Amino acid sequence: MTIAEAQETVDQWIKTTGIRYFNELTNTAILMEEVGEVARIMSRKYGEQSFKKSDEAVDLGDEMADVLFVLICLANQTGIDLTAAMEKNLIKKSIRDADRHKNNDKLK
Repeated sequence: MTIAEAQETVDQWIKTTGIRYFNELTNTAILMEEVGEVARIMSRKYGEQSFKKSDEAVDLGDEMADVLFVLICLANQTGIDLTAAMEKNLIKKSIRDADRHKNNDKLK
């Protein structure tokens, strides 16, 4: 699925199953909740925290997909073409960081 297809798929899901988009502020709060769920898993799986019994069956990929879903909702609501935005962002990073990481001794 391309980014554009994902944006269209989410839009159709929202308009049928979801009925309508939550407002932008609500979706921003939901996005922060979803990012927090990813952070919780990361801190337990890759960090120093341990899983609680209730957290052991969590699915990192599913939680990341939740983040992506809500981010796509926000893009759709605000008229952002994520494909174009990502292409522009990669150009910016390529110019800005052309030598930055190559010259970072911490990465060697």
